[in-house]
Amino acid sequence: MRPADRLFRIIQLMRSTGRAMTAAEIAEKMEVAPRTIYRDMDHLVASGAPIEGERGVGYMLREEFDAPPLTFTFEQLEALAFGLRAVEMLGDPRLGQAAREAKDKMLGMLPKEHAERLVSAPIHAFRSSAQPEVPACLGDVRSALSSKRKVWIAYHSLPGERSQRVIWPLGLSVFGAIWVMTAWCEMRAGFRDFRLDRVEDWKVMGDRFEPEPHQTYQAYLKQLA
Repeated sequence: MRPADRLFRIIQLMRSTGRAMTAAEIAEKMEVAPRTIYRDMDHLVASGAPIEGERGVGYMLREEFDAPPLTFTFEQLEALAFGLRAVEMLGDPRLGQAAREAKDKMLGMLPKEHAERLVSAPIHAFRSSAQPEVPACLGDVRSALSSKRKVWIAYHSLPGERSQRVIWPLGLSVFGAIWVMTAWCEMRAGFRDFRLDRVEDWKVMGDRFEPEPHQTYQAYLKQLA
């Protein structure tokens, strides 16, 4: 980790804890020796960071301090670059456009060096010719999930069974290029997973749903644990 990145992470750590921390505690989080933290603290104080404390006692960040927004480590920028590129490859057109707009916003607010890193990060996501197209219903399903609207679907399961049902979209997952919707199925009165590439027809309904605690996505995830 670059020293500049570590200094930023130390500030973020102290802000998140809101209490005095010893050099040993900080060193453990940063995975460095305490003597490195002593040097870092001397550098931060000399740079004007409002840190109170001393060696052997502990350090605390005064509450009024606010770090500059949108400051990332280079590794975090690579993660953001990869995530944005993956969304463009795997998401529906509206989601891809949102990713591009988010990138443009960040580029306008990041320091020049960081903006260049976000654009030029050598980590990419590609769609091969063998991968299926993004499901046509993905955008509507995302909207229904966000607005808690019921969806009518005509579904063709892998065993070859066709059915029509009303579902409550609860969550979306992607496995490679395969999008899977987790929903509460009114016909089965239970959780079901639906591959979006097997949805033959669909309609977002006007009816909204309000799941009970046992019908939520969190409840579904607990069943998998």
